[in-house]
Amino acid sequence: MTATATIEAVWRIEQPKLAARLARHLRDIGLAEEVVQDAFVTALERWPREGIPHNPAAWLTRVATNRALDRLRRTTLIDGKHRELAIDMAALEREVPDIEAALDEDIGDDLLRLIFTACHPVLPAEQRAALALRLLGGLSTPEIARAFLVPEATVAQRIVRAKRALRDAGIAFETPRGVERRERLGAVLEVVYLIFNEGYVASAGSDWLRADLSGEAMRLGRLLAALMPDEPETLGLMALMELSASRFAARTDKSGNPILLLNQDRGRWDWSLIRRGLDRLNRAMALTTTPGPFLLQAMIAACHARAATAADTDWIAIAAYYQALALAAPSPIVEVNRAVAVGMAFGPAQGLAVADALRGEPRLKDSHLLPTVRGDLLEKLGRTDEARAEFLRAAELTGNDRERALLLGRAASPGVGGGTQN
Repeated sequence: MTATATIEAVWRIEQPKLAARLARHLRDIGLAEEVVQDAFVTALERWPREGIPHNPAAWLTRVATNRALDRLRRTTLIDGKHRELAIDMAALEREVPDIEAALDEDIGDDLLRLIFTACHPVLPAEQRAALALRLLGGLSTPEIARAFLVPEATVAQRIVRAKRALRDAGIAFETPRGVERRERLGAVLEVVYLIFNEGYVASAGSDWLRADLSGEAMRLGRLLAALMPDEPETLGLMALMELSASRFAARTDKSGNPILLLNQDRGRWDWSLIRRGLDRLNRAMALTTTPGPFLLQAMIAACHARAATAADTDWIAIAAYYQALALAAPSPIVEVNRAVAVGMAFGPAQGLAVADALRGEPRLKDSHLLPTVRGDLLEKLGRTDEARAEFLRAAELTGNDRERALLLGRAASPGVGGGTQN
């Protein structure tokens, strides 16, 4: 492995740990990220010439720590009011001589603090996602821009604004406890699932799925599950992602075109991921008698995973889980999915009744999801002209090229069927 490749590999593994460790002392996520980046730039300059250190993580920690100390000294000299920073500087200096021994000390707590701070609800969802991918996923600005199909300048602005907002709001770099922790955990899990979903079905562009982006979300999820092993919702999210990701190989044909759930070759599903997901689900269910939103969604995914064929799917159970999810976390998207489940369990007329109740929902006005579901249900009822109109409307609204082609194909050949879930 070349020095550059080694640095890139070490960056992905060590960058979150270093940022978390230094943010605890600097109390400024932006500054912590800057000194960590400085350390990796130094590595890029020196390792190819001097050779890779015996312990790359310790080397980077020492360099980043020294950069942080320089920043703290300058800050303390410029502003005599920063007494607390001076105290932290002294603590950081004490760690430097034996940096290898101290490398993993409290790193779990530091990472947990970083996750909760980067995903703080004071930030808009898109800023949380960008900051989380930058700090915890180690992705560059161009990589994040490609992931969400937005200009690099947009991503850069989101990250800068997120850091500024956290600093200006005086957000403490800490892991919340008790009720506050439970309240903020939801925001953390939502960010991870947002990233996963953007990879599972890309909202725009020419690719139906982005397995690399979903993989980053699963990596963050595993980190959370390791740091919080007794949180049922964390285990539920991880189970949901693993069960969903198990279908990746079956979700597209050789040309990259979508294959919907009912038509997938289940022999191509990843059964090792399914086993891991079901194991996490069982552990999560043993920890609570009142499943939260992610645990309920994992229970729905498990119904699909346990079905040997599409015909074996327990749609009555899925409809019941969606009803429970609608009570635990009400949203129009949940209702759209419930319409699908009700239609499969009790017939398309009942599913259409659920979908029709959403036609005036303003939050669905620009979404392709409701017309897609209505088109499918109308098609099953033999109302082909109405179904065609719904598929055409959905095709206009989707930003994904592959999905648009699928919907236009269904509009051109109503009555062929195919379902809506993927």
